[in-house]
Amino acid sequence: MPQLSTRLDGFTDSVIRRMTRICIKYGGINLSQGFPDFDPPKEITDRLKKVANEGPHQYSVTWGAQNFRESLAKKQEKYMGIHINPDENIVVTCGSTEAMMTAMMSVCNPGDKVIVFSPFYENYTADTILSGAEPIYVQLKPPYFNFDKDELRRAFTQRPKALILCNPSNPTGKVFSREELEYISSLAIEFDTFVITDEVYEHIVFPPYKHTYIASLDGMAERTISCSSLSKTYSITGWRLGYVIADKKIIEQCKKVHDFLTVGAAAPLQEAAVAGLDFDDTYYEDLTKLYDRKRKLFLGGLDEIGLKYFEPQGAYYVMVDISQFGFDNDYDFAVWLIKNIGVAGVPGSSFFREDVNSYIRFHFAKKDETLKEALKRLQKLKEYI
Repeated sequence: MPQLSTRLDGFTDSVIRRMTRICIKYGGINLSQGFPDFDPPKEITDRLKKVANEGPHQYSVTWGAQNFRESLAKKQEKYMGIHINPDENIVVTCGSTEAMMTAMMSVCNPGDKVIVFSPFYENYTADTILSGAEPIYVQLKPPYFNFDKDELRRAFTQRPKALILCNPSNPTGKVFSREELEYISSLAIEFDTFVITDEVYEHIVFPPYKHTYIASLDGMAERTISCSSLSKTYSITGWRLGYVIADKKIIEQCKKVHDFLTVGAAAPLQEAAVAGLDFDDTYYEDLTKLYDRKRKLFLGGLDEIGLKYFEPQGAYYVMVDISQFGFDNDYDFAVWLIKNIGVAGVPGSSFFREDVNSYIRFHFAKKDETLKEALKRLQKLKEYI
C-alpha cells in the first residue's frame, strides 16, 4: 500500500469531541464540548418551520444567500465599526471551522509561518499544518494570560505570513485589551503580516471588559481576516453557519477556496437565521447578562467545592486547576472524572504547546438545572482534596 499523508502525523483527532464521545458512553454531563442544552431564540426556530415548507431547498449562491449577506453586513458593520459590502467583503461558510480553514488556505503558501498564541483552540495547529505552514507559538501567561511583548516581537522577526487571534479566547476566556491589540497591530503593519481572527464569542464579554475588533484599528481593515459564526451567539452550533469578512482582494481568494471546499452553507438554515441577524441591541445585551449569570452560578459552585480556577473575562469557558488531585496527567483525570464523578471536561494539555498537565476546561453554556446538577456531582471531589 502507498504511504498515507504524513502531514496528519502532527496531530490527533479532536480531544474535545473525544471527551464528548466518552461522556455519552458513560452517561455524564457534558461540560467539555461547548454547546448549549437550551433552545435557540424562538424567532429563528419559528422561521425555520416556515422555511421547511416554503424553501429554499437547493443551493444558494456559493458564497452565501443574498439576504443573509445583506443582514450580516448590516449587523457586523454596526458592531465592528468598518464598512462591509455584502457582495465584496463576505463569504458565508460551514461554521467558523471552515471559515478559519478558508482564511488560512487563502493566504498561506507551503513553508510560511503562522503565529499561534498558546493556549489555543485545538483547530489552529491543525489548520496551520493542513495549510502547509509552520506554527510559531507565543505563550499567554497565567493568571491573566497576557503575552510578553518582546517574545511576540521576536516571533514577528521570523516574518510570519499571519497571526491567529482568538478574542475572546477559547479556552481561557481572556479578552484582549485595546492596548494589547494596538501592539499586535503595530507589529502586523511593521512586518506586513495578516491577522486572522476567531471572534465567535464577540457578544459574550463580561463587564468591565470590552471586545475590540482588531479590524477596526488604524491600518488593520485591509490586513485582517475576521472569522466568526452564528453558533454561539444564537445557540445554533449544529447549523454550521460561519463567515469570513475581509478586504475584497482577500475575499476573492476565499471564495475560490470555499467553492471547492464545501460549495456552500445550508440554504434553508441561512434563510431561517436571517431572523436572528435582524435582532436589535437588546438581544445581545440580554445574551451577555444570561452568560454572566451562568458564569457566576458556576464559579460560585467551584468556590464552594474549593477548586481553583482562572476567572474568565469572556466566552463561556473556565480553566480549573486540578494539580491537587495527584494525577500524572490531565487526560487520565478527565477520563476518571467522567467515569467516577459523571461530569466531562477537556484536559488542558490539548490547548497548550507547553508541557502543562494541571488544568481542565469546563464550559457553562447549559441550563441552570444542568449546571446545578454538575456542581452537585463535582461536590464529590471534596473527598479527594
